[in-house]
Amino acid sequence: MSNREHITILGIESSCDDTSAAVLRDFKILANVTAGQDVHRDYGGVVPEMASREHQKHIVPVVHAAMKQAGVLPHELHAIAYTQGPGLLGSLLVGASFAKSMALALNIPSIPVHHMKAHVLAHFIDDAEMKAPPFPFLCLTVSGGHTQLLRVSSPIKFEILGQTTDDAAGEAFDKAAKVLGLPYPGGPVIDKLARLGDPHRFKFTKPKVPGLDFSFSGLKTGFRLLVEKGVAGDTAFIEKNLNDLCASIQHTIVEILMKNLELAAAEQHLTHVALAGGVSANSGLRAALQARAKANGWCTYVTPIAYCTDNGAMIAMAGYFGLMAHREGKLSDAATARISIED
Repeated sequence: MSNREHITILGIESSCDDTSAAVLRDFKILANVTAGQDVHRDYGGVVPEMASREHQKHIVPVVHAAMKQAGVLPHELHAIAYTQGPGLLGSLLVGASFAKSMALALNIPSIPVHHMKAHVLAHFIDDAEMKAPPFPFLCLTVSGGHTQLLRVSSPIKFEILGQTTDDAAGEAFDKAAKVLGLPYPGGPVIDKLARLGDPHRFKFTKPKVPGLDFSFSGLKTGFRLLVEKGVAGDTAFIEKNLNDLCASIQHTIVEILMKNLELAAAEQHLTHVALAGGVSANSGLRAALQARAKANGWCTYVTPIAYCTDNGAMIAMAGYFGLMAHREGKLSDAATARISIED
């Protein structure tokens, strides 16, 4: 492969309930197509078996649409990247099997990608709305299944400084929304209603966790008990206080995240601070990051909304770095529901 040759990569994401494919040329995204799954709305959460079936329906048309939109033919691809894990095993198997089969047919490498690494490496996509952080940098990665503080020293070297000991911040948002009777996914709904409420109206006990780790299970329980007590005294409690409840729980979750982020930045002597993951789309979290940046002299990096939630573009970007590091996959590489970001 010539140093002057452009590198074109197809990225496939299928870790949960979004089937997504993107085409990347060097650092530029030529197409990024995603198909969601509305079948889970009636269940208040993702049903794994249904998710894998929906991926089987969507993957061929989604990949076809991405390739057509990018104007790229299969023989022009240099590699196919796919999410190896973590995620729902059935969903991961669909994307991994498709990617490895297509790569084998084209006689090009397949690149297994760690889902959470991809969220972080999305910062390096060539996009007018963002700039890439220099190495090393600190990254707070927040999603429905993960909450981690990472020291990122290179595209392939990640060190966990702190992580949740139980539930993730995104799950706390969704469970709070469920208690309030809000539709799934609840995180974006809470964010919208929180803008209209008083974030200091209701107080919640914040967890005391050693070091830089997080815990959200106690906060979830405390929120549920407060709402149950309120409804016991007034059946219209939620309706009367909905905006304030949303604002208060969001404020508490964000404060927990920001506290450890500040501690980590000080301990690591890092001033370049990034935010990644699906929950990084939360407006309250973004505003809090900017406030802390101003107070601490940080340079901050947040991906555009299109690259916050699960998407093929971030997988393609991570695949590019994997290809450059000669980390080609094998047919025997297995989709993995749990895998450390440090592996």
